[in-house]
Amino acid sequence: MTAPVPDHPPRREVITHPRTAAARSTSQRRGVRRDVTEQTELGITLMRSQRRAQLRLALLVGIVIAVVVGGIPLLFLAFPAVRDARVNGLSLGWVVLGVLVFPLICLTGWLYVRAADREETEFVDLVERS
Repeated sequence: MTAPVPDHPPRREVITHPRTAAARSTSQRRGVRRDVTEQTELGITLMRSQRRAQLRLALLVGIVIAVVVGGIPLLFLAFPAVRDARVNGLSLGWVVLGVLVFPLICLTGWLYVRAADREETEFVDLVERS
């Protein structure tokens, strides 16, 4: 005997790589973006983690600036010879605080912005990948 012929052709299966757009669009799993948008427990945890990373970075930069700028007067207090030194008729303390600290603060601010952007980009990449 021969096998009966079906009325319709067999259903085709589409096989895609998990990272392709087709696989993501037909996927039944929830994306991280949706978790963040809908503020699910996972989304709240991810946002809290992002805020913690930004706060950690801000505190690190603030502490570095405070130690450097706060340490200069302590240096002058501990070493009177440095405090009494003159540069072109100006006290070394004023030269350091007035001239040299400003570029340090600008450089630290620039580095902070780069690091904060990097943290945010990593977070966005995490959300976009999922």
